[in-house]
Amino acid sequence: MPEGHTIHRLAQDHLTRFGGWSVRVSSPQGRFTDSAALLDGRVLDGVDAHGKHLFLGFQDAGWVHIHLGLFGKVNFGDAPAPAPTDTVRLRLANPEAYVDLRGPTTCALITDPEKRAIHERLGPDPLRDGDDPDRAWRRISTSRTTIAALLMDQKVVAGVGNVYRAEVLFRHGVDPYRAGKDLTRAEWDAIWTDLIALMREGVRHNRIDTVRPEHTPEAMGRPPRVDDHGGEVYVYRRALQACHICGGEIRTADLAARNLFWCPGCQQR
Repeated sequence: MPEGHTIHRLAQDHLTRFGGWSVRVSSPQGRFTDSAALLDGRVLDGVDAHGKHLFLGFQDAGWVHIHLGLFGKVNFGDAPAPAPTDTVRLRLANPEAYVDLRGPTTCALITDPEKRAIHERLGPDPLRDGDDPDRAWRRISTSRTTIAALLMDQKVVAGVGNVYRAEVLFRHGVDPYRAGKDLTRAEWDAIWTDLIALMREGVRHNRIDTVRPEHTPEAMGRPPRVDDHGGEVYVYRRALQACHICGGEIRTADLAARNLFWCPGCQQR
């Protein structure tokens, strides 16, 4: 499932390509046909992202709420747009570009109040200016749930997925099995600040890189990581490999229905 940086990057890309245009809107697959007909020819005049939720605003017509889930894909292209396949849930097009949405968990036309309700049930997002980390801290500081599970709970922190969860805990030497209530406020503040920096870099480069300059392949004289997720990381999907810092073996386990990765040597309880 895409992490929050991907959704914020998609918001930027939609605004760059379609913002201010009268947009042709269609649903070749047919599952969004009625809403597409209401939006066709209207101006895309706003975008928003919160966690893993993308919102496309259309003049006087509400918002298209998109959640990609596990299988959703977004593909941009330059005009002229090719004939769409019948797997395209939503196509936006203007004289210069098009974008196709396939396989999302959610693609629905919603009102302003419905959009506000979605924001209200989500936790603060490190990529949303003004979101308050205290909201997350109030949940974390009283919880017996592991910090690893809390970071993946979108009602606590929005936008953090499996990669950022594993990497930020490693970067701060926090054992993923520590209960939220055992985290100090200073540790939480450092984690939140780091998430902001890491995820902004993710938006900028459209990939996740989490290693510090002194631990890059060039600095350490090691081969670069080869993985379809791209980017240099410390522990994510590096189970049984040697830690870049202590040389110990990276561990993996199932936690909250996702694979957890950590280094017992660098993340001691």
